[in-house]
Amino acid sequence: MPKEIEATSLRDLLCGSVNENHVGERVSVCGWVAKRREHGEHLAFLDLRDRSGVLQAVVEGSVDVRSEYVVRVTGTVTPRPEGTVNVRLATGAVELSDCQVEILSIADVPPFQLDDRVDIDEQVRLRYRYLDLRREQMQRNLRLRAKVNAALRRSMDAQGFCEVETPLLWAPTPEGAREFVVPSRLHEGEFYVLPQSPQIAKQLLMVGGFDRYFQIARCLRDEDLRADRQFEFTQLDLEASFVTQEDILDFVSEAVLDAAEVATGARPGEIGRMTWAEALDHYGTDKPDLRFAMVLQDLSEVFAASEVKAFAAPTVKALRVAEGASFSRSKLDALTDQAKSLGAKGLAWFRVTSEGLDSPLARFLSEKEVAAISSVDDAQIGDLVLIVADEYVEACRVLGALRVTLGARPVGEGPHHYVWVTEFPLFEGIDEDGNLQAAHHPFTMPHPDDLSLIESDPLKVRSQAYDLVLNGWELGSGSVRIHRADIQSRIFRALGISDDEAQSRFGFLLGAFKYGAPPHAGFAFGIDRLVAIFAGEENIREVIAFPKTQSGNDLMTGAPKSISERQTRDLHLRFAPKGK
Repeated sequence: MPKEIEATSLRDLLCGSVNENHVGERVSVCGWVAKRREHGEHLAFLDLRDRSGVLQAVVEGSVDVRSEYVVRVTGTVTPRPEGTVNVRLATGAVELSDCQVEILSIADVPPFQLDDRVDIDEQVRLRYRYLDLRREQMQRNLRLRAKVNAALRRSMDAQGFCEVETPLLWAPTPEGAREFVVPSRLHEGEFYVLPQSPQIAKQLLMVGGFDRYFQIARCLRDEDLRADRQFEFTQLDLEASFVTQEDILDFVSEAVLDAAEVATGARPGEIGRMTWAEALDHYGTDKPDLRFAMVLQDLSEVFAASEVKAFAAPTVKALRVAEGASFSRSKLDALTDQAKSLGAKGLAWFRVTSEGLDSPLARFLSEKEVAAISSVDDAQIGDLVLIVADEYVEACRVLGALRVTLGARPVGEGPHHYVWVTEFPLFEGIDEDGNLQAAHHPFTMPHPDDLSLIESDPLKVRSQAYDLVLNGWELGSGSVRIHRADIQSRIFRALGISDDEAQSRFGFLLGAFKYGAPPHAGFAFGIDRLVAIFAGEENIREVIAFPKTQSGNDLMTGAPKSISERQTRDLHLRFAPKGK
């Protein structure tokens, strides 16, 4: 690390940068006391910690410091005596001797140890997050995040994108996830919302001629929290004009691979692709984890005339589990219960043995059916074959979930397998009023080959929407946008949106489109999720400085909290009695 970056008025070097090249120099370092060890009555060893690492200081005489005191230590860099070198530390070959210690700040005894060798209850860690952030793991994760952000910015800049900040106070929109609402003090009874994404704003930037926009954007959604979701999240958001889907995939791939190279030290190869239909058919999900095989097989044709009632369904899908024949009956029962909880009518299992198939259903099968099951995905003796018979999508999704249960690895284990999933359905079903529902949003451009199906067979219409998936996590999604009024009108009619309703909900965007909207497309992916995978963390809270708990609380600040009566009056708010 360059010395001009390390040095300040109080210190000459960072603790972790002191090495043999500095032997003989008199230097000052600053940091927290990680440990204090006594050696006799008149000698103490201090492990001094800052963001760069740990350095040992040898202090002669008494020094009244404890763990987490903030100190400035001035001493001479010397080699450690023979036999005392600590190979686990980057600074383990040297120490500071003949030290003077200046106490900059005293500290109470911390509520937990600040080293990564001790498991700490997460609730305690979040309550004292400012202490938790001193731990090596959190320092590493957040500095990795900063490196990823910097790499993304460099990549977007190199590809000709302009960084533009869009508003955090926005107009309410009736679709998408639940929004956080902000009451207006100046306009009684009216509200802003915090943006779920800069979607409409970035499309307006395209109308405004910015051609290529990006932003590391803060977004907010009032949805239930889980391991990969927080109220607040950060995404790389981009939009470009006069482009096709191929251009967007290329832009994003370049940025992601640049970030991966900075984070891991190696640049991944070209990102593969599959259609949504292929992902569902082969893996039972639109976000497949490709670190393990286990590809779904279709046996529908073989079982079309089966006499076994369990297989009397439009689709019969099978999955081979390597060496799964050793599963106990209780584990097989648990898999069956999981399949039923996911909506399946049941789960058929077959052990592949040297004598044939072992299963309660084996004796009812024809020779052709036995042969088909025995050859699923090149099954070998000792393998297990699982079968679900149901409607096509249901059979795929249930087996896909079982595939993840049986084959999933920790998020940081193994290689990083990126894949683009394309050609999502434009519509995902019918609502209770009989109207089609948009799978992405109502401004997604249909696949050009399916335009004729919008009115006649809309559920078969593919979209120009695409997702980027990494190790089974959906990083983000995007689409080519509709910029033609005739196509937009057809989509609105298909969704049951009248002209008046469209004007009310999207008037400012549709109005802008009247003044010359270029063909445009965009994408956004979650930086929290990407960094969590790079860091090998199962929960994005571990790569966010100040996250919320799963119940939405901030244990450190106590938020959410009530506001004062004056604030309530200023915001024109009145509350119903609790429970009503």
